[in-house]
Amino acid sequence: MIEMELTIQQVAAKTGLSAHTLRYYEKVGLMEPICRAANGHRSYQSHDLEWINLLMHLRTTGMPIADMQRFAEMMRQGDRGIGQRRQLLEEHEQKLLVQVKELQDTLSVLRDKITYYRAWEDQQPHLDD
Repeated sequence: MIEMELTIQQVAAKTGLSAHTLRYYEKVGLMEPICRAANGHRSYQSHDLEWINLLMHLRTTGMPIADMQRFAEMMRQGDRGIGQRRQLLEEHEQKLLVQVKELQDTLSVLRDKITYYRAWEDQQPHLDD
């Protein structure tokens, strides 16, 4: 199988992240240093894209960069870091479950209000008629 090689611009286009963000992720240790092509430009591989995808999901969940850095460091430990990685993700999962519950409660209140207003509008004489 031929390994995919992408430029930083191609990765930015694929992921929606800016080239600046990709360089930042590398700079702060969220990513291993990216291989360089003969011309010195970054050359991203498929495993880099998989890792970027995970980082994007972690950011979407609101995981702080510091926790993402800890997770990346645990990844570098190989199998020794599995238990710690699982624990960090479980702790983050618990925070997310609280947020999901809060959002569900808020959505329920909004839906009740919408139902109330629709019922009220249905009982009003239509001024357009």
